[in-house]
Amino acid sequence: MENNQEVYAMPRIGEKAPVFKAVTTQGEINFPADYSGSWVILFSHPADFTPVCTSEFMTFATMEKQFNQANCKLVGLSVDGLYSHIAWLRTIKEKIEYKGMKDVEVTFPLIEDITMEVAKKYGMMMPGESNTKAVRAVFVIDPQGIIRTIIYYPLSLGRNFDELYRVILALQTADEFKVATPADWRPGDDVIISPAGSCGTAKDRMDGKEDGLECKDWFFCTKKLDKDLVLGKILKK
Repeated sequence: MENNQEVYAMPRIGEKAPVFKAVTTQGEINFPADYSGSWVILFSHPADFTPVCTSEFMTFATMEKQFNQANCKLVGLSVDGLYSHIAWLRTIKEKIEYKGMKDVEVTFPLIEDITMEVAKKYGMMMPGESNTKAVRAVFVIDPQGIIRTIIYYPLSLGRNFDELYRVILALQTADEFKVATPADWRPGDDVIISPAGSCGTAKDRMDGKEDGLECKDWFFCTKKLDKDLVLGKILKK
């Protein structure tokens, strides 16, 4: 059966973030060059003046300082136009109250993408959901412009912003301390050490010859990593 639906490629983890220039509510940006040296969360939403998107933007705006302290910038995108963006963000500030949040001003840039050029470059258009709206995509991009995490949500599902913040902390912890973070990891929890690369190292670990490690088996070793040490390295003072 002939299928006329166009399929858009999605960038992959470990690749360079696709380059683009765009008009935003905070002026023109050159992405990701303008954000060199910072982590970035680039996220899309289906449309302005929609309730799920409104709750998300209010949450992100309220947490923006928290993300910035972790050297992470926020950049939003939808396929609506600039004037629609401005009107929507003004409405949020002037009229919307949600979960105790009110008078919320969104100061991070919101990209105008009427041509869908950026959405297509990042694989944000999924015909199974909509041909004209970007799904709720999240791209975490590191200071070198490399994509490190990709999360996709359907149009009906709002994102968990505590989890997005945890992702930023966990990625930076893994880079800084050369470790991995286990399920549900939070700063202060034990971290995972890479599996032993030789039989001798595995035996030494199981014999307790490597200080600070707790090994359940040769491939599963953890160590403590102080919460203050982690946050002191990551959070800007």
